[in-house]
Amino acid sequence: MKKDRNPFTAMALMSTILASLAGCTLIGVFAGKWLDKHWGTEPIFLIIGLFIGLAAGIYSMLVSVRHFFSGD
Repeated sequence: MKKDRNPFTAMALMSTILASLAGCTLIGVFAGKWLDKHWGTEPIFLIIGLFIGLAAGIYSMLVSVRHFFSGD
């Protein structure tokens, strides 16, 4: 990690983490709700979409943090 980091760079990382976690989770939830309404299975795809969205958000967060600390 470089020692000459700007505070705005850290704020950008935190914003990226927040957006990826919230965005992926919301997309998963809304896709699950749509599939439940489409096929008539009430909470099943909502829960599956929630977990898939959380997993995708965590993966995206880890990639962002790894990219930030690699110095690229």
